[in-house]
Amino acid sequence: MRVTLIHNPGAGRQQGDGPAKLVRLLEGEGHVVRVASADDRDWRRALEAPVDLVAVAGGDGTVARVAKAVVGRGIPVAPLPAGTANNIARTLGLIDRPWEELMRGWPDARRVKLDVGIARGPWGEQYFLEGVGAGLFACLLGSADPARKLARAKQPNERVALALQILKRQAADCSAIEIAGAIDGADFSGRYLLFEAVNLMYVGPSLFLAPDSQPGDGTFDVVVVRETERDRLLNYLGTWQENRERLSVLPTRRGKHLRMQWTGFELHVDDELLPGQEGGTVELSVGELSVEFVAPDGKETQR
Repeated sequence: MRVTLIHNPGAGRQQGDGPAKLVRLLEGEGHVVRVASADDRDWRRALEAPVDLVAVAGGDGTVARVAKAVVGRGIPVAPLPAGTANNIARTLGLIDRPWEELMRGWPDARRVKLDVGIARGPWGEQYFLEGVGAGLFACLLGSADPARKLARAKQPNERVALALQILKRQAADCSAIEIAGAIDGADFSGRYLLFEAVNLMYVGPSLFLAPDSQPGDGTFDVVVVRETERDRLLNYLGTWQENRERLSVLPTRRGKHLRMQWTGFELHVDDELLPGQEGGTVELSVGELSVEFVAPDGKETQR
């Protein structure tokens, strides 16, 4: 297969190897490889060559950047998970599998469609693959102290565990946000501790936030926790790993279009925190765009 490899410079070290070893592995499986670093300013130029798929060695941020760059071009994306949370790869059932196994399975792999949402607001228009939200997760992204602590953790599992601890502490005293808007025309206005419109089952530090989410179904799941439900949020953060299927599920609505008033509160689109602005309407839509992902061996989406 003709493969363009986009790699995070630190991704190869995730499995003890660098980019050169990644290329050798790919060539060893018979693939013809073109390679670019995600840190290069012109990495998107590597996507211009005709290929059978684009392989991405990195975490959710790198995978999402590449997926959004190939929207509408019919180029499938093959993740080689090497990040901290790897929520996209986790949703596709690719976690804890050797890269060689994934590469070997690409020619006969199933293809899974993931929706790419569109977020429109005062800042313009941009795509999102994981989700858009306000409240707890936006606060975590905007806090410098947690970022420094996470940077000191060397291993991905250590960073995930530390992020969960920080999230629990912030959930205990974070302020609620007044949000006014509607999902598919149905009003959802209220005061929220957490508000997340997500395309994936797993978000943030591998939280199983939307268990009923179905990849590529043309809708997003809006997970919400009101100001009066702080104890429920804390219970979820403390118990979701013990009973991930049902007991810890948070209130969720499903829809295709969301419209809300943005009054300057912290808001994130995927892993990007948007600068606060006074006034403006934010609209989220899904179902118009998607990207095909390669998931070898026909394994069912991991739950």
